[in-house]
Formats: sequence, C-alpha cells, structure tokens
Amino acid sequence: QVQLVESGGGLVQAGGSLRLSCAASGRTFSTYAMAWFRQAPGKEREFVAAISWSGGNTHYQDSVKGRFTISRDNAKNTVYLQMNSLKPEDTAVYYCAAHRFAELVSRDVRLYDYWGQGTQVTVSS
Repeated sequence: QVQLVESGGGLVQAGGSLRLSCAASGRTFSTYAMAWFRQAPGKEREFVAAISWSGGNTHYQDSVKGRFTISRDNAKNTVYLQMNSLKPEDTAVYYCAAHRFAELVSRDVRLYDYWGQGTQVTVSS
C-alpha cells in the first residue's frame, strides 16, 4: 500500500550536517504519521524522531534534541530529517517508517506498519 525509500545518507565528519529524505508512494501518505529510527550493528533498533500528519506534533529521542529536526512536505510525499552537529555515536542505518494514526507520535517500533530499506549514515571522528 505504502512504499518508502530513504536517501541522503553518507559519510560526514563530526560536527557536520546531513539531510535525509524519505519519499513515499501511495495516495494516503499524507494521512500517516511518520518517524525515523536507526540501528547500529549489535544494537536494537531505536527511535530517533516522529512527526504527525499535520506536522504539529513532533517527538525526539533525548540524545538528538536540539541537533536533529524532523519535517514533512505532504504535497511532495516526503519526510526529512535534518541532522546537525553530528557525532560518531550517530553512526547507524537510518530507517523511515509510517503508521496509520495520523496525529499519534510514538517511539514504539511495534506500531509502525511500513518501513523503508534504510540509508547508512557514518560520522567520522
């Protein structure tokens, strides 16, 4: 029903910036809440940020507050993650995810119905 494709990952030095994009197909995309998760080798997949359908509700993992910004442009069927002041501990595969409860922002990985393939972010020291 919904397909998600991440892009924008790559290699960046500590202190640098990167913007991830998640392009969605499906005409109901604008009714979905969206989120970013990340997973490093040997670690559990962890919540990064979430945004409601309206864009009015957002929630962030404590470790990225003040550095990362999630946003969406429903007209373009795209969600973004602007990452500033990157640290080596931000290194992970970043995944875009979606669920059907439009205004619910959640860090619970079990809630999300649709997932992208992931994009690698590597931050060098």
